[in-house]
Amino acid sequence: MQKIPSKKLKPKLIALDMDDTLLTSELRISSRAVSVIQKLAARNIFIVICTGRMPKGIEPFVRRLGVAQSEAGKYAILSNGSSIFDLQEKREIFSRTLDYEILLRAKEEAARLGLPCQVYDFENIFASVENDFSRKDVALTKMELKIPSDFDSFLKQGFSKMLIPGNERIVRKLFDILQDAFGERAVVVTSKPYFLEVLPPNSGKGEALEILGERLEIKMSDIMAFGDSMNDETMILKCGLSVAMRNGLQTIKDEAKFVTRFSNDEDGVADFLEEFVL
Repeated sequence: MQKIPSKKLKPKLIALDMDDTLLTSELRISSRAVSVIQKLAARNIFIVICTGRMPKGIEPFVRRLGVAQSEAGKYAILSNGSSIFDLQEKREIFSRTLDYEILLRAKEEAARLGLPCQVYDFENIFASVENDFSRKDVALTKMELKIPSDFDSFLKQGFSKMLIPGNERIVRKLFDILQDAFGERAVVVTSKPYFLEVLPPNSGKGEALEILGERLEIKMSDIMAFGDSMNDETMILKCGLSVAMRNGLQTIKDEAKFVTRFSNDEDGVADFLEEFVL
């Protein structure tokens, strides 16, 4: 059964995951999507990017959308929900950080399986060792890569996210290890089958949307959220107008209220918004 709306929807806020959702496989936002999103922002519907990236990593996409200078486009949810960022004032308005004990344990368990790890601030990527992924991350985000001489001690500063990349099979094994070790003291999620992320407790895109919604006096029932993967799950579960991408994981499609008719490479987000919101 196709999960599409039977009538026009009236969201007050639209939350957009980036990779494999708003972005094509070539990491681009189509002209059609830009046009649709600008029309919605002009109607004072909040447009909120929800991503695992940090501010510098979303700058080109924010410029491409062209709505950040309006009230409707000023907010972004970063670091998979542990940060809410004001794009106009270029500052965090909410953040959570991981305890040092959690960061160190995650790093040690990853190292036992031969996996590197990395943490972030607004301008830099800090890796335990230089690796193929860290180099690709630098090329993608234009952030600077740094390798602290004493990575364990460096983690004492506290960070909002640790990312551990690697072989899908090994990442899955580490996922189980860290979930058992941390319980409710941290959120362990796979943003891709080959990316494991460790976040502070009660962090997730859905939890961040609850905080932002309260700030904007918008009910969760009036928030539309688009996503494709497990790091989108909390917003898919918590938002009243949740939309899974056609190319998304089956779990996310099962949990969402609606599913797009087309994939991220076929303007699935723009099609859904044009047909069922505009």
